[in-house]
Amino acid sequence: MTGFDLAALLEDRSAERYALHERYLNHQLPRMLRTLGFDKVYERAEGAYFWDAEGNDYLDMLAGFGVMGLGRHHPVVRKALHDVLDARLADLTRFDCSPLPGLLAERLLAHSPHLDRVFFGNSGTEAVETALKFARRATGRPRVLHCDHAFHGLTAGSLSVNGETGFRDGFGPLLPDTAVPLGDLTALERELARGDVAALIVEPVQGKGVHEAPPGYLRAAQELLHRHRALLIADEVQTGLGRTGDFYAYQHEEGVEPDLVCVAKALSGGYVPVGATLGKDWIFKKVYSSMDRVLVHSASFGSNAQAMAAGLAVLSVIEDDQIVAGARATGELLRSRLAALTDRYELLADVRGRGLMTGIEFGRPRSLKLRGRWAMLQAARKGLFAQMVVVPLLRRHRILTQVSGDHLEVIKLIPPLIIGEREVDRFVTAFTAVMDDAHEGGLVWDFGRLLMRQAVSNR
Repeated sequence: MTGFDLAALLEDRSAERYALHERYLNHQLPRMLRTLGFDKVYERAEGAYFWDAEGNDYLDMLAGFGVMGLGRHHPVVRKALHDVLDARLADLTRFDCSPLPGLLAERLLAHSPHLDRVFFGNSGTEAVETALKFARRATGRPRVLHCDHAFHGLTAGSLSVNGETGFRDGFGPLLPDTAVPLGDLTALERELARGDVAALIVEPVQGKGVHEAPPGYLRAAQELLHRHRALLIADEVQTGLGRTGDFYAYQHEEGVEPDLVCVAKALSGGYVPVGATLGKDWIFKKVYSSMDRVLVHSASFGSNAQAMAAGLAVLSVIEDDQIVAGARATGELLRSRLAALTDRYELLADVRGRGLMTGIEFGRPRSLKLRGRWAMLQAARKGLFAQMVVVPLLRRHRILTQVSGDHLEVIKLIPPLIIGEREVDRFVTAFTAVMDDAHEGGLVWDFGRLLMRQAVSNR
């Protein structure tokens, strides 16, 4: 026995949390949190809620960027992890075949029967890296196409197909890639005609801005790609496992059967990092073409027992509790309630999305007084108004949300898939109060001036 006591360590050092980050981790994170007033101390969490030391509850409409699909500390997932730890399995021996990865692959593939095999890694970006490598090996071609404003991860390969220059700047040179506009089949065909394209990677609903692929685009793109002997990769890291009201977002469009599919986030149950790349049999056989190449692509912690147990438990809950249908119904309720406000608020430009992935976009108002304030914010930094809405939602109404991307006037809602009408009512009531304040010239604009000063000082 050692003298390690986790509970005592947390009790003794938790008050230092921000100082520890400033000294040893990303020093800009605590600075950003303090500027926004997001430097909260949460004591515990369950389901779709956090609680602070005073017992105040906070509604989570962010779900850890989509990781907490079933909310926090789901009892079925917790039990599965206790069970797998108690089983004391001979895990990660590297020279055996554990049943858990096979069982999880079998269950995942049941939701996409046109695919045959799975590679398990540890994150969404690793799932994307796997897909990029497999596509290049399977086709013998170097170039991968991606869509403008895409986000596929931040490791070197995934960064190469990231459509936001702010993430790429200073990290080149990257892999050969080309961006095409989402929905533009002419641009896609022009690039394919060059004969060096391995694949197109696409989010069926883009996380940055919550933009959905136009109707018919994915199927038409698939046909073009296959005609030119290239592959379609669906990045379902955020949209998969029920987020958009179907198990996978590509399933909204009939006849779409991607060659490779990337999943992660919600598969973890919020506990153990896991990523998965699903693909067709012939692609895997091209990669693992002989016994000499059995480890040509692997991950040290891939297929570990804890991650596999968490994934199996997550899929069990999704199926048993009809989580996908619930996400579809609750998402439709949320968007209909929000869309009804567009005529009431001139600053509210659009409400869009699928399932429990919703984008709320703000735009230039009509009235002269509001136009002047809007113009000042835009001159300082685009995206400040959306931040002005996010901050009072947390500070005044104890609801955690996020701006959908840098320089975007869009709030993205990706709550746990277990929320219902009570949480929709709470969010819409709070959002209405914040928008009332914004249109009346209230405290929201006082915070806007602080943000403007901060934006100017950062130039």
